[in-house]
Amino acid sequence: MPKGITQEQVNAVADALVTASERPTVEKIRAQLGTGSPNTVSRMLETWRGALATRLGQVLALPDVPAEAGQAFAEVWRLAVGHAESLAQASLAQEQNALLAAQTSLTQERKIWEIAVAEAQGLAQSAGQAREVAETRLADVQRLVEQQAGQLAELMQQRDGLQQRVDQLAEAFDTHKSVVTTEREALAAHVRAVEDRAHAEIDRAREETKTLQATLRQKEQETSAVASRLETAVASVRAAEHLATEQGARAKTLEQQLARMDGLPAALIASQRALQAATRRESTLQTKLDKLSKVSKPNAIVKKGNQRQDILQERTSD
Repeated sequence: MPKGITQEQVNAVADALVTASERPTVEKIRAQLGTGSPNTVSRMLETWRGALATRLGQVLALPDVPAEAGQAFAEVWRLAVGHAESLAQASLAQEQNALLAAQTSLTQERKIWEIAVAEAQGLAQSAGQAREVAETRLADVQRLVEQQAGQLAELMQQRDGLQQRVDQLAEAFDTHKSVVTTEREALAAHVRAVEDRAHAEIDRAREETKTLQATLRQKEQETSAVASRLETAVASVRAAEHLATEQGARAKTLEQQLARMDGLPAALIASQRALQAATRRESTLQTKLDKLSKVSKPNAIVKKGNQRQDILQERTSD
């Protein structure tokens, strides 16, 4: 900071201004010194002016100055002092007005600064409170960060464990997948083999069915023929039985007649021959009936063939 000015400095600057034919003013002196308040410079300038008359009187009292020159110089000096005083008063009034304006401005600035200081204090107080809140929140955040760091470390350990477990499961899955693929291929091959065998069996069954159907039709034709022959044979048997009955009756009649008639050997012989013929015909018819009963057995074979065909059809539909 610049130091305070002295009276000697103000006097020297004012003398230099007068020597340069300039009127010493507060602004010029402050400009030359580069410091000093207007009040201080104005007071010291008044002191310099008061001492100026004394110094002029000493100059006028010198023995080597003529009286006329001294009077003229004194008159000039008086006029100069009067003019200087008027100028000084005008300058003082201007300086006072400027000082008053400066004081008013300073007052306004002071009020503004006071308001600004109050606001700054309020802001500082708010900032302090905010700092305390921020410090509290910072401590909470630090604790939270520490907790999260611990949780993160734990999660990383869990992640490593889970990754290891995932690797193990992936390896087990690959192994299981290989086994399943092998089993599936084997099962597919088995299914294809079973299907091939089933198709072969179906084809063979179809051929057997065709053969059985042809055999069935042939047997049906034979059965129809045998049935016709059986009906004819039954009719013949019935006729033979009826004839045998008649022959038996006739034989009994002949026996009775032979018992009564001993003289009829030729008729007896003829009756015996007729009886023997009827007996042979009955035996022949009985043999035919036995053969016909044997021929009726293919019906059971045909039924078995139909059942087997139904089973094959069910397999084919599945």
